[in-house]
Amino acid sequence: MATDPGIGYKIQGIVTGVKGECSAGHKVGEQFDISCYDCGGLCGFFYHDMFPNLLTFQFGGNLPWWEGDSITVQCPDMDNQVTMKLERFERT
Repeated sequence: MATDPGIGYKIQGIVTGVKGECSAGHKVGEQFDISCYDCGGLCGFFYHDMFPNLLTFQFGGNLPWWEGDSITVQCPDMDNQVTMKLERFERT
């Protein structure tokens, strides 16, 4: 198992919406500590899909449509889509 070396921002995710029924069992309000080194229990399909954004976000990058230190990501299952808000924090 990979060990998170603690570089970049700390990322916390919270499930803010579930359209339909998530096959991985994710529910609104569920929280994750997540990083490029640790999926934190998030479904592999969702983690794989969001990884490029997570990589940019964790290491301080921004995309033109992102504002501040939170972004919204969605899983690739359009029929049972899970929406998650990611927030980044300085490590202490």
